[in-house]
Amino acid sequence: MRFMIIRKADAETESETSPVGKEHEQLLKDMMAYNQAMLDAGIMRGGQGLKPSSAGARIQFRDGKPTVTDGPFTEAKELIAGFTLIEVKSKEEAIEWVRRWPSSDGHGNVSLELRQLYELEDFEGVAGPELKELEKQMHASPDVPR
Repeated sequence: MRFMIIRKADAETESETSPVGKEHEQLLKDMMAYNQAMLDAGIMRGGQGLKPSSAGARIQFRDGKPTVTDGPFTEAKELIAGFTLIEVKSKEEAIEWVRRWPSSDGHGNVSLELRQLYELEDFEGVAGPELKELEKQMHASPDVPR
């Protein structure tokens, strides 16, 4: 079972300050140790931090037509600051890994969300050979998390 751990944005992750420097040194060490533990356990499939929404854009469709709005966006609690993709045997195991999230992140005040990914097996009876082949090709790419 694959799960995404979603790190919700906050005022600090949305700030324009550089993520390098003395104030971020402990957090970087802690996150590296956490990620290494997941790699050592063989469950980590990917993960990245995201730049502030000021570097992004929001694209909304109305009647099939896109409208692009450049960031920043005002509601930080609705934004994502980063993600970690893991593959474990159960939701309970995923929750146990989330409980180990470094307390130095957000000075101990972080909001995380755990979401299970759809698997091709979830679409049995609907997924034809074309979808199965596309899935196979995507997972063969070194740039696509499995």
